[in-house]
Amino acid sequence: MAPAKLMRAVEGLSALAHDGRLSVFRLLVRHGENGLAAGDIARKLDVLPNTLSTNLAVLSNAGLVQSRREGRSIIYTPDFDRMAELLAYLVEDCCNGDIAVCAPLAAVTSRACC
Repeated sequence: MAPAKLMRAVEGLSALAHDGRLSVFRLLVRHGENGLAAGDIARKLDVLPNTLSTNLAVLSNAGLVQSRREGRSIIYTPDFDRMAELLAYLVEDCCNGDIAVCAPLAAVTSRACC
């Protein structure tokens, strides 16, 4: 049986391995902790509500998005801790510490910081 960290990484990557779900996740990341209502996501990405609902359910089951109710709306936000866990898993054994290879990855990460 695969280790738990591996299985969580597979689960997260599998959820993101679809153009619609990846688009939803990236949109939510851009909006940060304020998040977006499901209707706003559907309009911004021009997707049908039932398709969006399915994509949000897959992302939620993988722990990549969270939801909260605000009045009549459900607001979706990325789970930044889960995102960090997934990114860390991908690079934790990076290049066996070879700075020449890892430095560009660190530069990408620093540019992505808020």
